[in-house]
Amino acid sequence: MTKTMFTAIAAIVAALFIGLGPASAETTQEKGLRIAQSVGQEPGFRDQAAEGEMILTTKSGQTSIRRFEARAVETSPGETRSVLTFLWPGDIRNTTLLTHSHAGGRDDDQWLYLPAVSKVRRISSSGRSGSFVGSEFAYEDMSDQDVDKYTYNWVADGSCPGGGRCHIVDRFPRGASAYSYERVWIEQSRKLIQKVEYYDRRKAHLKTMLISGYRKHNGKYWRAAKMEMSNHLTGKGTTLTWDGFTFDRGVNPNDLTVSALRKGL
Repeated sequence: MTKTMFTAIAAIVAALFIGLGPASAETTQEKGLRIAQSVGQEPGFRDQAAEGEMILTTKSGQTSIRRFEARAVETSPGETRSVLTFLWPGDIRNTTLLTHSHAGGRDDDQWLYLPAVSKVRRISSSGRSGSFVGSEFAYEDMSDQDVDKYTYNWVADGSCPGGGRCHIVDRFPRGASAYSYERVWIEQSRKLIQKVEYYDRRKAHLKTMLISGYRKHNGKYWRAAKMEMSNHLTGKGTTLTWDGFTFDRGVNPNDLTVSALRKGL
């Protein structure tokens, strides 16, 4: 699973500034950034793999299922390479998304391998807002949510969708994006994201993602079992379910390149 898909996740309880004067008070922007910087503060993984299903739901409630496998390797702190490859049904088999995620706020690089025409298509900056293989996830949703790619504003502390207390933080993309901002619910106790609302360029509520079924693997890696994306404009939905997580299998980063993609990985 991409670090995007399987990890984007965590936060801390806000500190109380008791007895400080107005000049020392924390702004909502500073507080939002501080909370965002605490997300994902688990030990770095060397590599990981998982399997899962993509469940597409139409406005009328009809569903179709796709099976996939995913691999990722951390090449340096904040830098990962990942692939997601569909296994079935036959019409999408071997379709593969390759993502190179970068630290420091740099845009990620993404490519899509289309086996029907044996071609690799680079996803442009403007194309990252497009639908990933007909799902309600955009390409940009499938990449890492590096803290430096956004500015932040703390909104409130409130109830989490799945219970408990959450920080509610708005994050604003620095680069090209289909979204004007995203509102994120970050669980205070386990430091995990439970919900993301996506707002389009007109600031209309476009999509909502609910994240659930977290488990800690190898005693240190939190991963979600389910990500449910609802599109409020189309009435459609896409659910990603994840299972079979493994870590430190010795994935070679040279196997997660464009040249390897052209050779079928």
